[in-house]
Amino acid sequence: MIALALIVALATLLVGLAIAMLCRRLPTVRMQLAVFAVTAALLPLVAVIVAGAAMFGSSHDVTLVAVASASALAAAVGSLALGRSILGPLLRLRSASADLAAGDLGARVPEVGPEEVAAVAHSFNQMGDRLEELFDARRQLVAWASHDLRTPLASLQAMIEAVEDGLAEPQDYFSAMRDQVTALGALVDDLFELARLDSGAITLELEDTGVPGLVASCLRGVEAEASARQIRIEARIDDPLPLARCAPDKVERILSNLVRNALRHTPSDGSVAIVVRPRHREVVVQVEDSGEGFGAETLRMMFDRFWRGDRSRTGDGAGLGLAIARGLVEAHGGRIWAENRDEGGGRVCFTLPASADETALLPS
Repeated sequence: MIALALIVALATLLVGLAIAMLCRRLPTVRMQLAVFAVTAALLPLVAVIVAGAAMFGSSHDVTLVAVASASALAAAVGSLALGRSILGPLLRLRSASADLAAGDLGARVPEVGPEEVAAVAHSFNQMGDRLEELFDARRQLVAWASHDLRTPLASLQAMIEAVEDGLAEPQDYFSAMRDQVTALGALVDDLFELARLDSGAITLELEDTGVPGLVASCLRGVEAEASARQIRIEARIDDPLPLARCAPDKVERILSNLVRNALRHTPSDGSVAIVVRPRHREVVVQVEDSGEGFGAETLRMMFDRFWRGDRSRTGDGAGLGLAIARGLVEAHGGRIWAENRDEGGGRVCFTLPASADETALLPS
């Protein structure tokens, strides 16, 4: 009897494995679950009938078959119900995926079902949110770039028409035309820089560099602007300070963008400071100002391209400086963030990796 039971068990196992392999070849999950449910019900039933016929051969066989059939039916119903709970969320996910592919960026799915299926639904919804944000950003990029390109072009056209109509002499507009062309060139350069950052095509020539020298160069570049605005500007640098592994020209651009942005938002008789200090294996650079600080929306969006705090968009610049700064910092493997100071004003911070040579310290 034991040998017969082992033979029946082994045969049932082999048949079950063979059917499982065949199930994997079926084209849909629905068919796989249906075959699985039928197999889960019939295999035990057949095994019980075979074992009962061989071992008993009596009137009790009817009772045994009835019990086995009822158990098999319950297993089949349970398997189908389980399959439906898995298949339902998957079908909703497939439908939402088709809607998203067709252009419906608002397509989402309920995050229900087994944990794994709910996790997939959550990831799908996050993907939909991100895609919607990217498409909105693309629309805003086109609209805002068109606005910032149209303004200097319209000014140039108006000046050219005035000269053509004899309303002004060419030399009257040379200086203004040069300013507009310079503004156009700066915007095109910024757009090109952003395109390189987005595509990963930017090349950084990294070297061990002393950040204080870059800070001093930045201060020299903005000293005249700060003086004209009657704003005090200074540097506070910890000593000793490790060298940073960075591309000096790119870090200078980051500093220039952040300091000029701070100057624009600092009132007269205010102050701007560049603070540099070491932290673990990083060099932390902070640009602090004594302005009004940052609102919640500003903290959330200030590094987005073309975003300006003034909704009328009449401020200086094209709104790309902070976006470029973020891209350059991240290209170095660093982080950038903004926060409000307890004593008032705002602070924009970024990190640079310190030199791998732990003995590479600036002289005291």
